[in-house]
Amino acid sequence: MSDRQFWLGFSLVPEIGPKRLSHLLNWFGDLASAWTASEAQLCAAGLDRQPLANLLQTRRTLNLDAEMRKIEAADARFVTLADADYPALLKAVPDAPAVLYVRGTLSPDDSRALSIVGTRRATSYGRDAAYHFAKHLAARNITIISGLAHGVDAAAHRGALDGGGRTLAVLGCGIDRVYPADNHRLAADIVQHGALLSEFPVGTPPEASNFPRRNRIISGLALGVLVVEAPEKSGALITTTTAAEQGREVFAVPGNIFNPMSGGTNRLIQDGAKLVLTVEDILEELNIAHGEVQTSAAARQLAPANDAEHRLLQHLGADPMHVDDLTRLSGLPVALVTSTLTILELKGLARMVGHMQYCVVRTH
Repeated sequence: MSDRQFWLGFSLVPEIGPKRLSHLLNWFGDLASAWTASEAQLCAAGLDRQPLANLLQTRRTLNLDAEMRKIEAADARFVTLADADYPALLKAVPDAPAVLYVRGTLSPDDSRALSIVGTRRATSYGRDAAYHFAKHLAARNITIISGLAHGVDAAAHRGALDGGGRTLAVLGCGIDRVYPADNHRLAADIVQHGALLSEFPVGTPPEASNFPRRNRIISGLALGVLVVEAPEKSGALITTTTAAEQGREVFAVPGNIFNPMSGGTNRLIQDGAKLVLTVEDILEELNIAHGEVQTSAAARQLAPANDAEHRLLQHLGADPMHVDDLTRLSGLPVALVTSTLTILELKGLARMVGHMQYCVVRTH
């Protein structure tokens, strides 16, 4: 068996997430050894009782070859955290899925991405705004991320496609399913000009508990999140919470104060989200111009985009510094440090020079 199959196997074990998987990989040296280790060896590696029981049970019942065939039958594939084509921004998120199922194509250019989210019960204003921003951002080579739902999501995906750009849809079900089913044609178009993505195994139904988990991927794939229309209690607002935790920018389109569908977006603006009226408002905030993340010397002379970038750049120097040291010195949460470092890399302001080691990029 290839090492990829063991990545798949571990991803199907309850309570073994990226952190435990990374520990097992470091302890045993490779996932094949970890998968075939005895119970005593797994205990010696520090695996807790319940994850250990889950692993032993999964090994007894799971047919890895059959799982691989299921993925192939769904005309899909999967990427792991160890793969070069795993989305770079998402990889920096602490709870990034170890395995991501894909139908379609991933591109390095998808690092220039914006997520667009909002209510399923969008008004014509909400749908038009989502379509407008997505179409014009896609025409500037910005990949549009959303969740394939009715309303704002569908309008954003369609706008990106009509703008001649790329779009990624993150599913709250298995990659072999389309939910809602009447977005089947839209999903097929997305596969041709981007990808459908899911962390859930083939055959997983669209259960309500899946969607909050799905939202962290929607925000994690992008440089920022744009909320177009959302009521005060909306799943879209969960995405803005995870976006803030991940160090992403949050944008909001203002709405009619008499329409409850805009209550959440207007409240986000009151609470500090960036109010946007034009595509340029977003591009300027993210330091994106002419469809490119600025990596020139001119871009490196720009002021940091936010306090997190400013703090990290204060401590980064020519000598490599470990993420743990940057976290201690900056006083920022480790999740915010890792996500901000990835964005600084994309902007050409910092670079990774070893495992979890970063240094500043000099302009001369």
